[in-house]
Amino acid sequence: MLKQFLNLKLSQKLSPQQIQLMKLIQLPTQAFEQRLKEEMNENPALEAGKEEDEEYEKDEFDNEDEYDDFDDNETIEADEINIDEYLSNDETPDYKLSANNYSADDEQRESPLAAGVSFHQDLLNQLNTFILTDEEREIAEFLVGSIDDMGYIRRSIPDIVDDMAFTQGIYTDEKTVERILHVIHELEPSGVGARDLQECLLLQLKHKTPTESIGLATDIIEHQFDAFSKKHYDKLQQKYSVSQEQLKNAISEIEKLNPKPGGVFAGSTRLIEHVVPDFTIRIVDGELELTLNGRNAPTLHVSRDYQEMLQTYKASRDKSQQQKDAVQFIKQKLDSAKWFIDAIRQRQETLFVTMNAIMHYQQEYFLDGDETKLRPMILKDIADMVGLDISTISRVANSKYVETPYGTKLIKEFFSEAMKNDQGEDVSTIEIKKILQNVIEEEDKRKPLPDDQLADILKEKGYPIARRTIAKYREQLEIPVARMRKKI
Repeated sequence: MLKQFLNLKLSQKLSPQQIQLMKLIQLPTQAFEQRLKEEMNENPALEAGKEEDEEYEKDEFDNEDEYDDFDDNETIEADEINIDEYLSNDETPDYKLSANNYSADDEQRESPLAAGVSFHQDLLNQLNTFILTDEEREIAEFLVGSIDDMGYIRRSIPDIVDDMAFTQGIYTDEKTVERILHVIHELEPSGVGARDLQECLLLQLKHKTPTESIGLATDIIEHQFDAFSKKHYDKLQQKYSVSQEQLKNAISEIEKLNPKPGGVFAGSTRLIEHVVPDFTIRIVDGELELTLNGRNAPTLHVSRDYQEMLQTYKASRDKSQQQKDAVQFIKQKLDSAKWFIDAIRQRQETLFVTMNAIMHYQQEYFLDGDETKLRPMILKDIADMVGLDISTISRVANSKYVETPYGTKLIKEFFSEAMKNDQGEDVSTIEIKKILQNVIEEEDKRKPLPDDQLADILKEKGYPIARRTIAKYREQLEIPVARMRKKI
């Protein structure tokens, strides 16, 4: 039996301009600058800086544009005219492609960065100090290329042999690769090229000056790695018949080692992609002062040349199809330029009002930096304050950084859910996590507190939190379980 249903559906469709604006809002400062350069390269009707003649500034946002009365349906029959007479072939000068309105404060905040050598390039440079045959050097370079950013080779020797044969045409055997791997293990930082954590720690210990503690530490990692990993210190003390002090010294030597030998070097080279704060909050005479990074507010204007081209066309009596096509192109570029300028101003306003609302909502925290004073705050709280959509607030919070007197923070870190304390008051989950972290830092590391005891302590402090919630917060803080926090 065929049935008919009437289904009403309410939907909202976003215009392409609205979608583009959302994308602009989401971009942090550096990505926004790149987007700006791309737009200026693509649209010659968009220029940086202020116009020389102020009378043109009013045109940027006037709704009644002089070129809007161009009749798209106008019929033109005339001799063909070269479009080049209306469109300049000159490229936009470089000085017009950069938003050069950085404030003095912006200049001071940016730290000079030295161009560093990449982790893998440094290893290749070290290989030049070894005497190797051409074949050995090819194998060594392939092994260096197989090292990940943390300094490990995560693949087996047979796989490496096969890969070299198939991808590089280098035919060798496992014994030769194993021998060249020992060369890689001589490179700095020590531990690089290890295939697992145990080998990584052993390589670092073997590079140290031999002492009693280093000898015991090496034996523990080589033969009792599982017991060490599980912190079974009583078993280790019995196994080696050593005093607690001797075992403590050996464990101390192991804890000084770097489990990610490539991490420090890789991290330093990544500084090139340093964070540029989108906002700055300062305390001036006891009051909070918010500024938006000047690089988010470039001065732009619509090209005078393009507007004059339209005036020339309107004044001409003979209008050919080529001229009409050229004017259509010019009008499209002018429309696009004016929309982009307006979008940037909307972006600028959206960023400022959003961060301003967050700053006032979390005023107590920004005045003294005490994380326990962060109020519970969700996206809807700020959306209601500024009259914007929750998704817009999310775009600002997830991708923007603010420089505060207490360091540069990702804005979304200020958002948290609310929980009730024993007085029935709403407290931030950030506050609870901070208190939990403080309790764990102050615990006796010889007898770390399990989650149920941590729950009891927080309950005594006025925060009735379940054990499973304690475990969740502990994991979010990247704090290991009690057994793994144990020290001698």
